[in-house]
Amino acid sequence: MAKVGVVLSGCGVYDGSEIHEATLTLLYLDLAGAETVCMAPDVAQVEVVDHRDGGASGDTRNVLAESSRIARGAIKDLKEIRSRDIDALIFPGGFGAAKNLCSFAVKGPECGVNPDVVRLIKEMHDEKKPLGFMCIAPVIAAKVLGGFKPRLTIGTDKATAEAVEKMGGRHVDCAVDGVVVDRENRIVTTPAYMLGPTISKVGQGIEKLVQEVLSLSR
Repeated sequence: MAKVGVVLSGCGVYDGSEIHEATLTLLYLDLAGAETVCMAPDVAQVEVVDHRDGGASGDTRNVLAESSRIARGAIKDLKEIRSRDIDALIFPGGFGAAKNLCSFAVKGPECGVNPDVVRLIKEMHDEKKPLGFMCIAPVIAAKVLGGFKPRLTIGTDKATAEAVEKMGGRHVDCAVDGVVVDRENRIVTTPAYMLGPTISKVGQGIEKLVQEVLSLSR
């Protein structure tokens, strides 16, 4: 049975993990018989958004605590996880990936990435263990692994694709129900809610991503 890490970044599309993407990832991993290990960094959220109107609420929340809502409490601090603990690693999207795991939402290609995110991605890549990124999360792969020129997709958004290229990635346009597989770097990406528009369409791409990641982990 494959053990797959799922990196969460909070709870909610505008300030954390996109809940549909995270839940679908966990569903398809479970249906495939994989064991999941949910994890998140123990850091403060960059901001807290009222999802009713998209405005900042002024509250403060913790990424690990908020991620535990999606994981039903079964969550680990990212800094405790090493590549030896898992066979593959998947990053759902949501603005939390671009705000809490890295600063792409504010700084674009000049962004920084959480040190433990960097460490774990590099460990997995060094050991040729597969990585999956969806929605906006592929920008993290471009920033951390840009020196390896990974093939990635965020869908068809021109500005974000150009940012991926600037960080060293090779962007490939992709439909919401498709995936881009970089077999050399063992990276799988899908657009998810970068394109949407519905959970069923997003789910088709996520299911394929999960299947490809598990195939690469064998």
